[in-house]
Amino acid sequence: MTAAAPGDRIVVQAVHVGGPERDGEVLEARGPGGTAPYLVRWSDTGHVSLVYPGPDAVIHTAAGLEHQRGD
Repeated sequence: MTAAAPGDRIVVQAVHVGGPERDGEVLEARGPGGTAPYLVRWSDTGHVSLVYPGPDAVIHTAAGLEHQRGD
């Protein structure tokens, strides 16, 4: 299970071909050991929501590493 920390970025791939990706900043990891759910502020709307990422989500850590959900 992938862990995230405040300051990491989450990118969710488009649902439909040609659709927009969504990205946001992880504000808080609420699961044990930094696992989901994550409190995320979305860059397109500024809204904050609780996210349980699926297989279409990628986490970019502050250290510059990329983790696919489920790694």
